[in-house]
Amino acid sequence: MEYRRLGKTGLKLSALSFGAWITFGRQLGLPQVKELLSVAYDAGVNFFDNAEGYANGEAENLMGEALQQLGYSRDSWCVSSKVFFGSAENAKPTQKGLSRKHIIEACHQALIRLRVDYLDLYFCHRPDPDVGIEEIVWSMHQLVMQGKVLYWGTSEWAAKDILAAQEFAAKNHLIGPMMEQPQYNLLARERVENEYLPLFQSAQGLGTTIWSPLASGLLSGKYTSFEQFDENYRFGLPGLEWLQSFAMGETKSQKFQQIQRLAAVAKQAGVPLAQLCVAWCLRNPHVSTVILGASKREQLEQNLATIALKLSPEVFKAAERALLGL
Repeated sequence: MEYRRLGKTGLKLSALSFGAWITFGRQLGLPQVKELLSVAYDAGVNFFDNAEGYANGEAENLMGEALQQLGYSRDSWCVSSKVFFGSAENAKPTQKGLSRKHIIEACHQALIRLRVDYLDLYFCHRPDPDVGIEEIVWSMHQLVMQGKVLYWGTSEWAAKDILAAQEFAAKNHLIGPMMEQPQYNLLARERVENEYLPLFQSAQGLGTTIWSPLASGLLSGKYTSFEQFDENYRFGLPGLEWLQSFAMGETKSQKFQQIQRLAAVAKQAGVPLAQLCVAWCLRNPHVSTVILGASKREQLEQNLATIALKLSPEVFKAAERALLGL
């Protein structure tokens, strides 16, 4: 396993990490969660990603119980939570968002579910237009000072909002956001490669724990047509109805033409499409860690094996040209 600094912090995360989104508590129970966590840990993974909203908190419950049973030394792994959507099925106004009340209470609830004394990483899962940057930064700073959170950051925030939080923190001698969790893959590149570039180069820096390296399964190699993708049961799960349109956008046929061309590049390189796409994400020096998701041991093992791939720059260039139809 390769380890990378989280932005300009001193924390080193495994370049490949493992997340609970979609699978834990929806598709997987405790035995399967425990097995997958052990596969990841044995491969050198030291960061496990989670959030209050994943399966209404059940994903954190399962991860916490599995890690407790596995008995790994707490100082050998990192765990995250995220705050915004709430864990209650029909969240009341004080049970969601980024008010000081919810940020603090969501942290305490995550600590209980994950069975830990502190969160290594704590993310504001989305921006909240109803809460001022000052309140958010102060709330996170207080949690860090109390030892309940070690590093805090954002997820799917615009660069201007991250910068506003960093500037307010610096001006008031507070601890600001150190990492962002954006979507990043061959089909979603703009934010990481362009919008965030000034943040990566700033004095404060910015780490990234990227999600959806396989574009919600589009780049997994399992689908050769929209019909196959449309029938995937994942998108019929309660609460995930938005995911198909989010992943597909309005250019379904164009995306599958791109995927077919990418698959041809992967075949010529002699690697599975999923490995090519994960390796492409890893080649970006601004990516601190790529969060993998999996529902089966074989799937996770294959994607973890990406870390050992030695693909030439020409393969990645061919993949990018294939997207453009060149």
